[in-house]
Amino acid sequence: MAIGDISLTSGMRSNLLSLQGTAKSIDQTQNRLSSGKRVNTPLDNPTNYFAAQGHVERASDLSVRKDGMAEAIQMVKAADTGIKAITSLIEAAKGVAGAALATSDAAERSTYTTTFNTLLSQVSQLASDSGYRGTNLLTAGSQTVEFGQRTNAATLQISGFNATATGLTIQSTVATAWSASGSSAISSSSSELESALSFLRSKSSSLSANLSVVTTRQDFTNSMINTLQTGADNLTLADTNEEGANMLMLQTRQNLGITSLSMASQSAQAVLRLF
Repeated sequence: MAIGDISLTSGMRSNLLSLQGTAKSIDQTQNRLSSGKRVNTPLDNPTNYFAAQGHVERASDLSVRKDGMAEAIQMVKAADTGIKAITSLIEAAKGVAGAALATSDAAERSTYTTTFNTLLSQVSQLASDSGYRGTNLLTAGSQTVEFGQRTNAATLQISGFNATATGLTIQSTVATAWSASGSSAISSSSSELESALSFLRSKSSSLSANLSVVTTRQDFTNSMINTLQTGADNLTLADTNEEGANMLMLQTRQNLGITSLSMASQSAQAVLRLF
């Protein structure tokens, strides 16, 4: 229907425009109540909308890094578990060497030799079994942990080491070496074990420092993500109490507008009374 097909009085047109404005405000308020946001599109508030989008995108990028940090923590913990087990085996081997040194009986020393070599083979097997998701820090593996929003912006390189018997420079022995006259060879094996324990303690301390860095960055990332999300919410979320009150007021205004429009139409209706 063309605009000029129907003529409205000035009062009716004024009330109609007011009702249309109220209806638009009601739609906007209903949208805010249903979405929980007062800024849903750039048209609502361009500055707040794009600022909030930036916060959300950064939080999303950091959230991706959390998975890598969590995996790195488990990787270091797996290595630490292996180090503790290897340390126990080496200490047991030290006890075997000490027992062999305390006797001069060739048969007993031969038995101790077999036990000693068994323990060393278990050291190597434990080191090989201490990997996590294909990376084994106890067989000289390494892992780069990403912390920053951008690739290579903030990283930590966790370097492993060789914790096998060979890597720890612990030599297996033979029965003839720990013979009745082989006390020097037993003492040499004990020295190798002492050096291995010292090396393990040093590497364990280094891994612990790396673990501390990763867990600290993980906590920081969690806090930063929460801060960014809160900032985005502060820019876009609606006050539901205020919007609810606005809805009640708009509905009241709409009812009054309809009543006012009806009253404005009465002057046109009065013409009917002439007939």
